[in-house]
Amino acid sequence: MTKKRVVVGISGGVDSSVSAYLLQKQGYEVIGLFMKNWHDESVTISNECPWLDDSRDALLVAQKLGIPFQTIDLSAEYKERIVDYMFAEYEAGRTPNPDVLCNREIKFDVFLEAAMKLKADYVATGHYCRRAETTDENGNTVYQLLAGVDGNKDQSYFLCQLNQEQLSKALFPIGELTKPEVREIARELDLVTAEKKDSQGLCFVGKIKLPDFLKQQLLPKTGKVVEIPKEEEMYNMDASAIPFENEEQKLKFLTAPYSYDDVEGIVKGDHQGAHFYTIGQRKGLNIGGTPEPLFVIATDVKKNIVYTGQGGNHPGLLRPGLFVANDDVHWIREDLEIEVGESVRYMSRIRYRQDLVGATIYRKEDGLYIIFDEPERGVASGQFVAWYDGDELIGSGVIA
Repeated sequence: MTKKRVVVGISGGVDSSVSAYLLQKQGYEVIGLFMKNWHDESVTISNECPWLDDSRDALLVAQKLGIPFQTIDLSAEYKERIVDYMFAEYEAGRTPNPDVLCNREIKFDVFLEAAMKLKADYVATGHYCRRAETTDENGNTVYQLLAGVDGNKDQSYFLCQLNQEQLSKALFPIGELTKPEVREIARELDLVTAEKKDSQGLCFVGKIKLPDFLKQQLLPKTGKVVEIPKEEEMYNMDASAIPFENEEQKLKFLTAPYSYDDVEGIVKGDHQGAHFYTIGQRKGLNIGGTPEPLFVIATDVKKNIVYTGQGGNHPGLLRPGLFVANDDVHWIREDLEIEVGESVRYMSRIRYRQDLVGATIYRKEDGLYIIFDEPERGVASGQFVAWYDGDELIGSGVIA
């Protein structure tokens, strides 16, 4: 019987190294492929995942395991699909999540295509998540994306934009393991990556100095930092006391971001460009003298204003819900997609490693309205919201 061929994205870290070993142990024919996604090291923080060190470690792992190894340069595709997207989103005053896009556009698209040219049956990565199969009501196979067994490392959120075709070709060998178990396997094999720290920052790039990165294309532009008091009247509006004409009107009210156009705030200082800031940010304002630290509660890139509030519990940081436009809605489980006029209960999260919170999803003509059981902190347009049924990630969308 011919062995199934798997191309593993070996990043030079311990997770992908052990993934390659486990697949080899399971009887697959394994090929290691290192993705080079980055050329400009001027904005990479020194000793934080420089690609040359990673590619060397990936090669050493492949040699240790006795598997073929190649490097593939995807920097042109990475710039076009991830970097340019990041610049455009920040310039528009939105907060992108490049790691989610990297998985959808690079690892499970361009990289997957390269693997198929190598006659691979599957691609594999070192993500802490699991793939399972079920059947729909017509008996067709449906692929499921499940959370990793290690609750501290579950990375299913980063894969929330994958589709059925991509999942059908994906393997996640370490999804049933915890991080300590993965490191122990690497130690037993004496892999060079056994004690290597987890990489931080951009997918397959490493930790970058975000302001320096953004200033490559987004010019500094001096504007005002304005503080909004907690006592502002808009924060005390009770939706239950408003006579809405219909459900949709109420949902629009609950999901609309606060507007500060007509609010008299207090000017606290200057900033170098509203597009450099995101909701919930505390560091980087360089403004002191307030009883509690200032947090960014909103930005207006057209007027170049950064709105702030004192303290992490400022009501401007909290939102009862959010909206996802039709074009930005994605169902991994297409068979569970709800129709216009329907609603469904799921658990949700708006960022990696955030605790899941209960939410009701309403489908209307223009998209999905997601109302949380309790107001969520730091909801920012451009981020991804994902919804789960137990361990299974059902769908996701870009926050409007």
